Amino acid sequence: MIARKKLALHWKILIGLGLGVLVGIVLNLAWTPAVWESVGINHPAAFINDKDTVVPVLPDGVETVQDLDPENAALARLFPYQLSEEQITTYKLETIEANQDAGFMAGATKFSRNLNNFIGDLFLRGLRFIAVPIVLFSLIVGASSLNDLAKLGRIGLKTVGIYLCTTAVAITVGLLFANLAQPGRFINEETREQLVARYSEEASGKIETAQSPDVWETILNIVPENPFEAVAEGNMLQVVFAGLLIGACLTLVPKEKAKVVITFCEAMTDVVIKIVNLVLMIAPYAVFAMIVRVVADMGIDVLRALAAYTLVVVAGLATMMFVVYPALVVPIAKVGYRRFFRAISPAQLLAFSSASSSATLPVTMECAEERLGVHEEVSSFVLPVGATINMDGTALYQGVAAVFIAQMYDIQLGLGGQLTIVLTATLASIGTAGVPGVGMIMLVIVLQSVGIPLEGIAVILGVDRILDMCRTSVNVTGDCMVCAVIAQSENAIESAEEVEARLARMEQAGLDEHPLESGPDQYDGV
Repeated sequence: MIARKKLALHWKILIGLGLGVLVGIVLNLAWTPAVWESVGINHPAAFINDKDTVVPVLPDGVETVQDLDPENAALARLFPYQLSEEQITTYKLETIEANQDAGFMAGATKFSRNLNNFIGDLFLRGLRFIAVPIVLFSLIVGASSLNDLAKLGRIGLKTVGIYLCTTAVAITVGLLFANLAQPGRFINEETREQLVARYSEEASGKIETAQSPDVWETILNIVPENPFEAVAEGNMLQVVFAGLLIGACLTLVPKEKAKVVITFCEAMTDVVIKIVNLVLMIAPYAVFAMIVRVVADMGIDVLRALAAYTLVVVAGLATMMFVVYPALVVPIAKVGYRRFFRAISPAQLLAFSSASSSATLPVTMECAEERLGVHEEVSSFVLPVGATINMDGTALYQGVAAVFIAQMYDIQLGLGGQLTIVLTATLASIGTAGVPGVGMIMLVIVLQSVGIPLEGIAVILGVDRILDMCRTSVNVTGDCMVCAVIAQSENAIESAEEVEARLARMEQAGLDEHPLESGPDQYDGV
């Protein structure tokens, strides 16, 4: 009897992603504020987050918020619960307890939503749980195996140099697309005021938390004051520094003493990889849950209003992923176009779903080592550094967003202003942690550098989550590209034939249960 071949992980994730989009669209279109009101909920966000709040009551004869002041365009499409305290006072509206009439249907809906969020958040926690250990232990093993500190320094310089160059290229691509398409011209004043009114509170919170990056402080923060604190807080750059330092110093102590530590770290690396395999078993279900949440909460009307801006950002990101990166990885790393994207597809899909480079890191490392054939001594250094400082997608988005907001306010950005954006966005991307949504906070710094109104951030907040997913996928793709290029320069990457032979041996030995593997036939070297 012929054993049935298991479906590869990336196909399972893709199926979960597709189903999540479909279910999310249905919920988005069907579960409107009017439906919430029919089950006794006047403030959905407060109900879902267990917050006690009040909502204004429209006077008799007033059917919509717009009717309160027909000449105020900012009130269009707003629901009563979206009015600010100042607006409630201005229009002298009475208030009631928001969700006092919530019934069984409302409770069941809340439970379903919380269960969905729990599955996605549990998966992300599992990935973050193993991200730091796998980086620390694999770096110690990798650095100790080099036996050459000069080689370690060479790899480090090449890594940082290429990352900075690709970030500058990404920003330039974004500025080029934004200047050619001019998406800001498609937003009229009425639409702008509506979007600012809807997202002004959220934008204010992000503006308050933004801080200008200090180059010297950024460099100083690489060295941890307490290595255990760095591990506990998941500060990836500090963990990388500690791992490299320990690994390098192991080459300077007697071999019999170093061997004990190295053997322990090798064993712990194997243990963490097993944990990765266990966590990835729920990946398709978690991806479904995360995508349902994003699509269901996304404002279709906002996406329609910002269609030009969204398309420009996506076009720029697609250019980086499918044109710029292959132009480097194919001739320099000697990795075929199809082979490269097939090898890293699980990491790309997971990055898109989670919108977090750090959470995706364990899978990215597995893809680079097992599917792309990069040696651990290179991947264990290049990829963790990339997950922290290489934010090509984020930098590109910041360039497009800055030009978009400037165009929307009829602000002319000359060559000097756009060069300032390139420099500031590059520095900002280095300081951006690999977690969801931080790119929006860093955008504040870019806008401040060229004098663009910060309130423009509120206009693009409505589509930030979906664009965050796209740019994170580009970030991870860039990490893998740089990893392959550096591995080739160090003669530390397997050929397509070697990867195929290794996977065939694993399959024959009965080791093909690895969730990232789908059989040797996918490595055609093309």
